[in-house]
Amino acid sequence: MKEAVRMKPKRHLLRKLFHRQKQLNRSAAGNTILFVLMAICAVFMALPLVMIVNNALKPLDEILRYPPQIFVRNPNLDNFSDLFVLMKSSWVPFSRYILNTLIITGIGTVGHVLLASAAAYALAKLDFIGKNVLFQMVVLSLMFSAAVTAIPNYMIVSWLGINDTYAAVILPAFASSLGLYLMKQFIEQIPDSLIESCRLDGASEFQIYWKLIMPNVKPAWLTLAIFQFQALWGNTGSTFLRSEQLKPLQYALNQIVQGGVSRAGAGAAVQFIVAAVPILFFIISQSNIIETMTTSGMKD
Repeated sequence: MKEAVRMKPKRHLLRKLFHRQKQLNRSAAGNTILFVLMAICAVFMALPLVMIVNNALKPLDEILRYPPQIFVRNPNLDNFSDLFVLMKSSWVPFSRYILNTLIITGIGTVGHVLLASAAAYALAKLDFIGKNVLFQMVVLSLMFSAAVTAIPNYMIVSWLGINDTYAAVILPAFASSLGLYLMKQFIEQIPDSLIESCRLDGASEFQIYWKLIMPNVKPAWLTLAIFQFQALWGNTGSTFLRSEQLKPLQYALNQIVQGGVSRAGAGAAVQFIVAAVPILFFIISQSNIIETMTTSGMKD
């Protein structure tokens, strides 16, 4: 026992020396090359966002200039003022479009996260007949694009009698298979011993799902919420919504952009607004994702 106690400081010292030697062996030139490559990739990834911001501040002559310039020379807010004038001329109040978008995006995102996480918990941690078959069907559905399933989705919505309602856009968002697949793969990492201990303490399945599963898979459902929010925010609802009073904001903005060259400035402002909201939502959620990922490691 005494020899084992004496060996602990030596082992700790060897680990420190090995780690230090590992750090000394790292090539400074290799790190520099990696940093330069990452910087180049970051510039290319940020370039579209930079152009969107600059185009929103450009006057009309700079927007139509060829070859196009990235940075604005004479910045102003005329594009946004033109956009507001066009908004006021709409025969449906523009606040109605905003309300429709908030309803569709909010309910669709929250409902999809809750439904996908609950179904994923059942597939990952509960035993029932047909469990593997259901999961294989979920995986198989990931192979089909939205264009392939557009007609079947429209037929199902029509058969349910919910066409030209908010539910026609929200219910298909609930049934997205990507969220279910993502949540199941993440929930499987939670040790079964934790769930069994909760059951021995008398917790119900809903309590286990809400108080144990959801806090520990926070990175997964936050990421899922970002994806779903982005998809619903850009949804025009043109497939299912016919009434102008039910159209979302994206539809109204697209109508403004299609006005031709004379509305190029307003179109640039539209692009800025459409891109700014999902990016802001991602920035707000990003800190939570990073913070939770650093503390979510669990071992049996």
